[in-house]
Amino acid sequence: MKVKLTPFDALIVVDVQRDFMPGGALPVPEGDKVVGPLNSYIELFSKKGLPVFFTRDWHPANHISFKGHGGIWPPHCVQDTEGAQFHPELIIPPDNKFIISKGTSRDFDAYSGFQGTILDSLLKERGVKRIFVGGVATDYCVKNTVLGGLNLGYFVLLLMDAIKGVDVNVGDSERAIEEMLKQGAVSLTFEEIT
Repeated sequence: MKVKLTPFDALIVVDVQRDFMPGGALPVPEGDKVVGPLNSYIELFSKKGLPVFFTRDWHPANHISFKGHGGIWPPHCVQDTEGAQFHPELIIPPDNKFIISKGTSRDFDAYSGFQGTILDSLLKERGVKRIFVGGVATDYCVKNTVLGGLNLGYFVLLLMDAIKGVDVNVGDSERAIEEMLKQGAVSLTFEEIT
């Protein structure tokens, strides 16, 4: 499949933060391997003047998803900490970029970049119809952002060469990909963009 970028496209880079990288508080195995491919997408979208959205977990220290506060995860991506920063090699373009913070309220979990954020409004304001989604983790925040986008009526392309999963249970990432494609997402790699 070949895809030509149009003025109605946007890139969504999901949660490429230090805590989700090897050595972080909640590491995605080989999570850092998404950085190079994502930088290629970021450079391409930026060159064409298309918007790039960066989602990030931005949790209060007592967030509901943390062990000790009723959740299943170790504390991660706490607001204004080193672990919440983007991977140092991730390209953040000076213009045409949008930072979307999610999970900012103690009592509200947010795996999707659309949950409790202005992402949908920003996309609609710009007339975006198709979103290209990559990042971590395939089986959590990528999956929920993709499904959220589909539910909101976007045509969603899943960047197969720019996602990694955490696989709490063996096969979680594969099942997540199957579910996203079954719900209407389309798989894509960088070579398929013209």
